[in-house]
Amino acid sequence: MRRFSAHRIVSFFLAGVIMSCKKEPVIPVSSEAVQYITLTAPEGFPAIKINSDNPLSNQGVELGRLLFYDVRLSGNNKVSCASCHSQRLAFSDGVALTNAGVSGQNLERHSPALINLAWANGFFWDGGSKNLESQAFGPITNMHEMQQDLNELEFELKQVPEYVKRFSDIFKDGVKATNVAKALAQFQLTLISSNSKYDKFKLGEISLNAQELRGLNLIHIKCKSCHSGELFTDNAYHNNGIDDVYSDEHEGIHQGRYRITHDPSDLGSFKTPTLRNVMLTAPYMHDGRFKNIDEVLEHYNSGLKKSSTVDPLLFQNNKQLGVPISPKEKLDIKAFLMALTDNDFITNKKFSNAN
Repeated sequence: MRRFSAHRIVSFFLAGVIMSCKKEPVIPVSSEAVQYITLTAPEGFPAIKINSDNPLSNQGVELGRLLFYDVRLSGNNKVSCASCHSQRLAFSDGVALTNAGVSGQNLERHSPALINLAWANGFFWDGGSKNLESQAFGPITNMHEMQQDLNELEFELKQVPEYVKRFSDIFKDGVKATNVAKALAQFQLTLISSNSKYDKFKLGEISLNAQELRGLNLIHIKCKSCHSGELFTDNAYHNNGIDDVYSDEHEGIHQGRYRITHDPSDLGSFKTPTLRNVMLTAPYMHDGRFKNIDEVLEHYNSGLKKSSTVDPLLFQNNKQLGVPISPKEKLDIKAFLMALTDNDFITNKKFSNAN
């Protein structure tokens, strides 16, 4: 944790003078009374449970959106949350292991897409954070990501009068790092994707073609054990056979859920991602090793590695390890996965940068 010194304070003062000459992002004024809101689950989705310590409000969501796109959250004022979570890619980043962080070094894990987080029961690939509020501090303070000192973050935000007002309107204690996390969580909870071609089919508004219907049926037969329900994820952790050796290097980051639980049965288990918008979120897996969906399907068909913790659900072919998928079935599955793309989600201006 960096600490302030006389030299540091002078540096902040000089930085403020220099920054005052630059064109800063405009933070729109908000003077309305706090308007609390309730998220409504789309038809067929499970009920939503919101953290009672962080009630949603229109103002809180909007503040979170502004912060999500603000580079002040990083130590070098060059990296925002959106640097690794682009709306046009369903809030993923399109690279295997990003080096967009402050250090410029490649991360050890792939940036996950941010989709339907209101239903998640754990965050990061290993579930190391239980809620969105605590999750936010990971990337903000990580030396290879945003590398921001929380005291400095508060200091910088307090130099922006409209931020001071917005925080004070929503939170009794104003500009605090904890409230930054709360606002970010409120915004991210609204990132709900439920208007794909498949959803319109479920509502009886349109039809799926024959190939898409075959793909939907194949997903139910071969994939629903993990990619279940309208969320197309069980939000659980599975060893899906991509490795059979689990290194303890980099603080055990490649050991999956075991890193959190220390339960030997969790070795190599990672969180099940949703299939919604999956055709936008390549590359795939916790380390982005598979470049496209064809590589993913072939992995399940013939590339699974056996270990003592590989998920029993993957023994499908007469109790042999693997999920048999023919070339024709791959085409059908891909056709259906395309029907899970939600174009409204990736163009919704409520999720976009306000500046």
